[in-house]
Amino acid sequence: MTAADVRGADPGDGRVSKPGARRGRVRPAVTPALPPLAPDRGLPTPDWSEVVEHFREGLIVSDADGVVRHLSPVAERLVPEVVTGEVLAAAGVPALLADDPGEFTHHGRRLRLRRVPLSAGRRCSYVEDVTESISRADALLAERARSAFLAVVGEKLGNPLHPDRAAAAVVRLAVPTVADVSVLVLAPRSGRARWWRAVRADDDGPAVDSGVLAATALPSAMEEGLGGAEPHAVDWLVEQAVEAGWLPGPEAAGVTARVVPLPGRESPAGVLLVARRAGRWFDEADLDLVRAFAARAGAALTTAVLYRDQAEVADTLQASLLPVEPAAAAGVQWGTAYRPAQAGLRIGGDFYGSHRLLDGGSVFFLGDVSGKGVEAAVFTGQLRQCLHALHRVESQPARLLKLLNDALLETTQAHGQGRFATMVLGVARPHRDGSLTLTMAGGGHLPPLVLRASGEIEVVPLSGMLIGVVPDPRIGEVTVQLAPGETCLLYSDGVTEARGGRRGDEQFGAERLFHALTGCHRMPAPALAERVEQVTCDWLAHGDHDDIAVLALRATGPGGRSGRHLHAVPGPSGADRPRETDA
Repeated sequence: MTAADVRGADPGDGRVSKPGARRGRVRPAVTPALPPLAPDRGLPTPDWSEVVEHFREGLIVSDADGVVRHLSPVAERLVPEVVTGEVLAAAGVPALLADDPGEFTHHGRRLRLRRVPLSAGRRCSYVEDVTESISRADALLAERARSAFLAVVGEKLGNPLHPDRAAAAVVRLAVPTVADVSVLVLAPRSGRARWWRAVRADDDGPAVDSGVLAATALPSAMEEGLGGAEPHAVDWLVEQAVEAGWLPGPEAAGVTARVVPLPGRESPAGVLLVARRAGRWFDEADLDLVRAFAARAGAALTTAVLYRDQAEVADTLQASLLPVEPAAAAGVQWGTAYRPAQAGLRIGGDFYGSHRLLDGGSVFFLGDVSGKGVEAAVFTGQLRQCLHALHRVESQPARLLKLLNDALLETTQAHGQGRFATMVLGVARPHRDGSLTLTMAGGGHLPPLVLRASGEIEVVPLSGMLIGVVPDPRIGEVTVQLAPGETCLLYSDGVTEARGGRRGDEQFGAERLFHALTGCHRMPAPALAERVEQVTCDWLAHGDHDDIAVLALRATGPGGRSGRHLHAVPGPSGADRPRETDA
């Protein structure tokens, strides 16, 4: 198609372009008139009453005097009192004459009225039955309200991880939406059942209280609910609640109650009693809401109880894996400090302890296993159990350490763990003059330090191979004499390898440890261990660190009395330099 093909054609907007038309001039648009309606061509004109008979609304047409001139079949069915030919007021339906038409109830149906003025003073009243639509709207609103309530319940009950707090939240949420009074009884434990109650109050929130009942004193309805059944005989529930003290006697008249079990894992986690005052009965929709609420409450309580049980197991296991304080021994004062790498667990891979010997001496030890956290703590537990058994058959440190090495090799190879440990193990034997003889064996651990009465710090020349790696490791052994008031200090690499300082990546190191110990030779063993832990943590400045363990043993002297716990720490001097002691 070319421009010549469309030249002079109608563009479709009522304007026709002509060759001689002036550029830019636009003729006014012409709108063609609609063609007249064709006659009915002899067809009979339909009766208008036949047309409106099928309207959804009923029609009542009255003249200027209020006399009803026409009444559609729908209007006859909805308002049977209205009669054609009589005055509308004679029907006795005030809503039809109201100045402000709207909705009204008539013969159990909800009707909606609208009035339209007609010519010659006449008027037409349209009456519509809106019962079903209002019922559907009310049901939709009620369902939305229930869904919103259950959503809030799920949100609120998702936070408490303790059974007591979860139970209190359940009864508090039930009032006033579900009931005026709610009582929750948890499944009995050790012959006792705890209960919580919330009562609707006039102020902002419900009043919540709790108590304990013997399992044998529970009302029979609650026992039936704890068995998983929902009691059907409800007339005596109120009496049982009054006898249990959950409902006040004078106010129990006209109260209705229901009992619903709270689902648990294998058996109900508890049972919920809901009660309403006179005038608020439980219909089927209310009971469905109570059951849905109970299902969410049961899930929350089950989770809280499971968390509590697991926490109790974890606490028990952690307590069994924590380092045990050294056993009291004559002539020895013990000092310990322990800080795991993961403070939330309270356990780690460092360990220490002691066992008393029949001859009056004591076996003491401090070590570090590979790894961190729970697995390392379990391995330390195995080590301590082995030492607890082996020290009864062997008390010589080097041979005892080799027996421990053989036991660990057998255990790690059987489980395929491949773990190892470093350790200092020794025997302390007191003398009548208050001194101590320490015989120590080393298994790849840091050498101990000795704080002499003169203030000097000596490094014990103790070495050896790792424990649990090879069948016949080289074990070093050394004997050290402690005069009364002198201290031997054992520590893990979490002290010297602690990273901190200005840049946060500098190790604490042995030199800083010696500097921190300078002038501390008169400190009791507990204070000395605490000081080592404190200066290490100050260096870390709350940063990440390895497990830290410190064990100090001090010769108490002939009287067995330790010095004061706190002493001033003097500044470093040139004479107080560490040196190695002769074995």
